[in-house]
Formats: sequence, structure tokens, C-alpha cells
Amino acid sequence: MITLTSLCREVNNWFERSRYTGLFRIKDGVIDLNELVMDNSLQDGQYFRIMGSVFNDGVHQYPTSDLTDETFTGTVLPMAVPADFIGLLSEINTWVDKYGSSDAVNSPFASESFGGYSYSKAGTGTGDSNDPASWTGHFKGKLNKWRKLR
Repeated sequence: MITLTSLCREVNNWFERSRYTGLFRIKDGVIDLNELVMDNSLQDGQYFRIMGSVFNDGVHQYPTSDLTDETFTGTVLPMAVPADFIGLLSEINTWVDKYGSSDAVNSPFASESFGGYSYSKAGTGTGDSNDPASWTGHFKGKLNKWRKLR
């Protein structure tokens, strides 16, 4: 399954609205964002990115309940992820489910045969973003709309 973190990393776009750096505490799976919530920076269902954490770096959806407890100095970035981008993530995961895991899709093997069984797939299977056998290659045209320069 492709995560929102992976997809944002692929297009180098985190849909960042603002940035808060400081000391954060996660207890019982919940991140303490009192200052952020008080100024309405995060709303229920909104995505946000954690950076600088030992256990929880990545994109999460507010409110959280499944984070690993820790105290860290880092950054929290509220995000404004367009619904179309979330829809594309769903489309990508449907494709990955149909054509195999991302590891299988990115396999260097384009075909195999043994004991009367034979299998071939389109593309070279190199995992290169130009390779139509990888999800990045297959969805390259749709991903380009969201890409930011690195």
C-alpha cells in the first residue's frame, strides 16, 4: 500500500500551510497540539506532517490516536491536501492492489517461467519513474500536476 507520506515524497509536495517548531509530546498515542488547535491551525480530518520525531515522522490525520509515545523537538506542518490528490492516492492503491505490491511491481524481473507456468508484465520492471510497470511510471502524467522541483 502506498501511503500519503510516500506520495507526497514522490512529488516533493507536502501542501504545507504553516510550520510550527518546538517541543512536542505524544502520550497515549495522541500528540499534544494545544497551541496549534487553539489558533485553529488544525481541524478534525486535516492532515499534518511530523518532522524530527524518532518514531512518528510522516503524514498523519488529526486527531491522532495511534502514534508512538515520545517527547521530541521537531516540526509540525499543517497541510492542505486537495481532495483530488487523496483520490489519486486511492486510485494508485487500487492499481497496486490489482498488479501486485509495490515491491513486486518494482521487481527487476519482467517475466518468469517454471513448471509449465509463465508470466510476463509490461515495462522493464526497473522501478524507474519512466517505467510503466511501476506505479510511479503508470501515474506519471497525473502526478506531474502536483510535482514541485527538488
